[in-house]
Amino acid sequence: MVLASLVTLQSVSALSVPTNVRNFYNSVKPSTCTGTEKLKGGFHDQNGDSGQWSYCRKTFSDSGKHAIYLHGPTNKLANMDIDCDGDLFNPGDGRCGSSTDTQGETRWKAEVQTASNHAIKDLNANVHPYVVFGNERDDGGATFDPRSVGIKPLSVMAVVCGDKMFYGIWGDTNGDDGPPMVGEASLSLATACFGKSMNGNNGHDESDVLYIAFPGDDAVPGSSANWKASNFQQFEDSITTLGNKLVARLGSTGKDEMKMEL
Repeated sequence: MVLASLVTLQSVSALSVPTNVRNFYNSVKPSTCTGTEKLKGGFHDQNGDSGQWSYCRKTFSDSGKHAIYLHGPTNKLANMDIDCDGDLFNPGDGRCGSSTDTQGETRWKAEVQTASNHAIKDLNANVHPYVVFGNERDDGGATFDPRSVGIKPLSVMAVVCGDKMFYGIWGDTNGDDGPPMVGEASLSLATACFGKSMNGNNGHDESDVLYIAFPGDDAVPGSSANWKASNFQQFEDSITTLGNKLVARLGSTGKDEMKMEL
């Protein structure tokens, strides 16, 4: 897939993919992640695959900043499995009910409570657009802690999916219930990307999703995020200004402007 300039209209508001992000996508997808850009490999996108997915770092000469992203074998990025972990007090429309591996809390539950001034107990997969990023396990399988390269819990991430772009937060990590996997996001973010066919047991299998994480304390929205949001769009709106600043680090934006498409 080569990203076009326009986005498909959806019931939620999607950001058009800025020129610099589109150029980044189109440059890294057909390439490989090697040398100093490869932070850690040996991860899987799906059960039974080659295990050639990696966490990668790209430094941008014109901004002096870098970003962390997921990459697989040539011409593959990552898929989007569905995460329904966290506080399901608001069950949404019930699509998380088909999940067979739901956990009662996310990795950064305590940080969520602090950031929200204890207004919420945890992230809600039906509301908060979060990404599962990093791998923690004790069985000898591949691990990677994004904090080791400056990524902060609950920091804003950019996700390019289905020729659209959304912002989410780093809200959970991959555990040891199976091979070391990558490519997963909350149901609310997956729905924004790919529609209501997404559910707790059905994600997006094609490895064409770009997840971008940004290092530094300034990538964390803190109390400025609408943690008490009752739906995806309310939370998304509250982190968009910060997200726009972060993606500007990815080199020149050219003449395109970031704008909302309704």
